[in-house]
Amino acid sequence: MSRAYEGARFISDKQIVVLDIGSAYTKFGYVGEATPRGIIRTEIKSPETKKICKIYKYNDIEDLYQLLVEFLHAIFFKHVLITPKDVKMIIVESLLTPSKFRDTLAKVLFRHFEVGSLMFLPTHLVTISTLGWDTVLVLDVGYQEATLIPVYKGVPILKAWQSLPLAGEAVHECIRNDLQQEMPNVNLEEKIIEDIKVRTCFVTTLERSNKLKSEDALVPPPSVKYPGIKVITIPGYIREKAYEILWERDADNLSIPTMILDAILKCSIDTRQELAENILLIGGTTMAKGFAARLKQELTYLVKSELYSEKLKIRTFKFHSAPCKPNYTAWLGGAIFGIADLPSRYITKDKYLKTNRIPDWANLIDNQREVESNYGI
Repeated sequence: MSRAYEGARFISDKQIVVLDIGSAYTKFGYVGEATPRGIIRTEIKSPETKKICKIYKYNDIEDLYQLLVEFLHAIFFKHVLITPKDVKMIIVESLLTPSKFRDTLAKVLFRHFEVGSLMFLPTHLVTISTLGWDTVLVLDVGYQEATLIPVYKGVPILKAWQSLPLAGEAVHECIRNDLQQEMPNVNLEEKIIEDIKVRTCFVTTLERSNKLKSEDALVPPPSVKYPGIKVITIPGYIREKAYEILWERDADNLSIPTMILDAILKCSIDTRQELAENILLIGGTTMAKGFAARLKQELTYLVKSELYSEKLKIRTFKFHSAPCKPNYTAWLGGAIFGIADLPSRYITKDKYLKTNRIPDWANLIDNQREVESNYGI
């Protein structure tokens, strides 16, 4: 047992741990590896209530601190099998992550687990390192929300960012509501709903979607049986309709396709065509069968409509294919980025314990340019 522990400790001395804590799933592994060591649900049993709690569904900062302690302890000692003391870590995070979550995570890692150093990397920026390209429009459709940030010449265009609560959770809610109408007495857990979505549902074409909204009679896809404790029959119309919420425009005319077009409009004219021809889809929801094809159909239709035909003169859209599955592309970007030796980007334990804060790109304190002597010479 001690030899195994020493071996794990030896590996951690040479490797940098990469962690991507998503709303639904967390990816973890080492820098330089092509795939994560594991992908687990972002949830843990609460030590107080003894119930399974999602990390992002915390009540307050103290609750979040305890949940992160239990969750990271399971990752270090049950999954990665290392002792975290003095190790280097990379956290892949969204630019829109709440500061209190970020600060609490750093506090847990530095003060409770005593990691040696920490580097936070923005999801949309590091993702482009998987392509070897510096201009990409990155659309991340995960569990809670869809987030889009264009990156031009390696610089995120923050004024063009877009975000909507249209993602996996919204799809799950549609499936649950439709199934409850079919089977009022059946109460399905979130995990089963997700499994039904992945195994049986798909994104239909724009042509069929328009007919579904009209009174035209359509032959629905065949129903399928989902095996479990009790066999559930999933009607064809539910399979086809599940993802429609992602394309339906709300009262403000917003949907996933309009997010892309609105973001391009907020960018400089000379960057728009290049961004439209370098779109990258990441996040587990984009793995749905037919997602990319439907998105391209929606974009092509919208740019010719009255909403965008005069404002946007782009007519072609092209998509990149990352060298991995979309659900862990961001993690892979962090694993690639971490190969570069960038000691200045890391926050050391000693520095954190002195300042008790994490540098924030949005804070002027962390963005002041040092005045060099002799006018910079």
